[in-house]
Amino acid sequence: MSELITADLVLLDRDLGTTSAEVIRALAAVVTEAGRATSAEALAGDGIARESKTATGVPGGIGIPHCRSTAVTRATLVMARLAPAVDFGAKDGPADLVFFIAAPEGADQEHLKLLSKLARSLVKKDFTAALRSAGTAAEIVSLVDAAISPAPAAQAPVEATAAPEPATGPSTRRTLVAVTACPTGIAHTYMAADSLVAAAADAGVDLQVETQGSSGSTPLDPAVIAAADAVIFAVDVDVKNKERFAGLPVIQVPVKRGVDEPAKLVADALAAADNPQARRVPTGAGTADTDSAPEGRERVGAALKRSLLTGVSYMIPFVAGGGLLIALGFLLGGYEISDVADQVSVENNLFNLPDGGLHIYLAAVAFKIGNLSMGFLVPVLAGYIAYALADRPGLAPGFTAGAVAGFMGAGFLGGIIGGLLAGVLARWIGNWRVPKLLRGLMPVVIIPLIGSILASGAMFLFLGGPIAALSNGLNSWLSALSGSAAALVGLILGLMMAVDLGGPINKVAYSFAVAGLGAGSMANQAPWEIMAAVMAAGMVPPLALALATALDKKRFSAAEQENGKAAWLLGAAFISEGAIPFAAADPLRVIPASMLGAGVTGAMIMGFHVTSQAPHGGMFVFFAIGNVAMFIVSIIVGMVISALAVLALKRYAVKKQPASEDQALPVTVQG
Repeated sequence: MSELITADLVLLDRDLGTTSAEVIRALAAVVTEAGRATSAEALAGDGIARESKTATGVPGGIGIPHCRSTAVTRATLVMARLAPAVDFGAKDGPADLVFFIAAPEGADQEHLKLLSKLARSLVKKDFTAALRSAGTAAEIVSLVDAAISPAPAAQAPVEATAAPEPATGPSTRRTLVAVTACPTGIAHTYMAADSLVAAAADAGVDLQVETQGSSGSTPLDPAVIAAADAVIFAVDVDVKNKERFAGLPVIQVPVKRGVDEPAKLVADALAAADNPQARRVPTGAGTADTDSAPEGRERVGAALKRSLLTGVSYMIPFVAGGGLLIALGFLLGGYEISDVADQVSVENNLFNLPDGGLHIYLAAVAFKIGNLSMGFLVPVLAGYIAYALADRPGLAPGFTAGAVAGFMGAGFLGGIIGGLLAGVLARWIGNWRVPKLLRGLMPVVIIPLIGSILASGAMFLFLGGPIAALSNGLNSWLSALSGSAAALVGLILGLMMAVDLGGPINKVAYSFAVAGLGAGSMANQAPWEIMAAVMAAGMVPPLALALATALDKKRFSAAEQENGKAAWLLGAAFISEGAIPFAAADPLRVIPASMLGAGVTGAMIMGFHVTSQAPHGGMFVFFAIGNVAMFIVSIIVGMVISALAVLALKRYAVKKQPASEDQALPVTVQG
């Protein structure tokens, strides 16, 4: 017995709700009741968050929600045969067989291999047919144990899988290679691999797959890659060591398409192999688009979004460290500390203190370190935007273009444009076909050199001046805002922070605030006000839901009441995702109510000119917040508004649903 699944983890012919979130919550509760998780709400939240990234439904009426969670104490499978079936995002309809795979954050390799093996079995029609016809939970357990039992010693390893040779056929067969990978590396990684192998076998094509999953990865033999006609990347994350495939025609798609459309991907890869103009894996192995379909706008949009968020994510530690150190300098040394900081030098040190004594000198050192850290913002932003587009060869052109943007006063706008330009150029140069003698020099010499010259030259000659003028104009406009104009900006930012609670719109508002934080100063505090508005508004939704659960418990489930207790701390720390479990269960009422309070808070913050020099931390970075009293008051006002709005909507917001041809009864939206 694997002990991954037992009879008490099997639910047969049960109604667990009408949405995937409701099913995941029910199955998470089963895992917790079995003593395999510490919190059903935390496990459900992790499962729902994973589901929101990529739907886990696969063809054949199967749903495989899965996640890693710190709440899980023991790797677990819980299975439900649903009646009625529930939509998990598969193209062919809802799922009646659902396996929830719950893995601990540090699951051992053996358990991960067993979980992955189960996922591969679910693409086999005879296995799923047996699951549907089983009469007892014990039969289900036996079927699953048989599916994940250790393979005979003579069996080939599963990490690199090849389509079998037919008994007869041409002596020269087409050859493809593939890489599959999903964010958790448990289910879709291996299902996509098996689906692609089966489709290739049907097409008479040799295909070997490298699964870059949680249970380990066996790299493809370099000789196999060298002999391949094309490569398929069915991935939701970056391919490890992508430079191995440099020069091969490439088809890159989300991993789920490897499960849903394997035959089409094989056909597309063969067509790419015969097309001299087909996209190829660049020299230097840049981060490719998430889809090779002809819809260019979507592909470019996805790459643009990914690169911008990558740049901001690498920039945030510099902002956090630098901003907090500057704030600490002000706290210890007062607002004149910037003048003292200019005296920090080799000559002025602990043995030769400047005027003011030791504590002033230490405050000046903190302020100086913070300023130096903030000086990296634009180069880091540009460098890692370029890195996201062109991998390591893009770093030097990106950092250089960012440094030029900073030198010319183009600010974070110049960093974004310079980074994008450097990344595109580095990726383009990486696609050049050069003699073998020069290939080794491409990623370390040629791409950085030519990319830096072109990107930074363009910034100096054409782009830097206009962008600097635009940046200065924007800063001047923000600095001049007062009263209703500033409040309107705060209102918009607050609405953006609450509309999708950590989603793309939320990240746009947050990225805008963080990217501009370095431009703040005592003379121009507008960027700090924007940061304060974004952070305060992002704190409102979880705090409001925590308050609502305390005011009227009967409007919320027992699990939501427990989540409400945790939301107090999450909200205070500016973790907007604390409201996601509530929004996932009742989006039509929770999200509008959250937006209402967050918008009011954002407007108040900007209207009262509250500032924050810290990009994160909420109430725990109070020393970095200017006018902290109004910061707290604004959050409380928004929290109360959202909490009362949620309760009012839960009580009064109903929709009409016909009970018969002649009559309709009021039915609540959800919950």
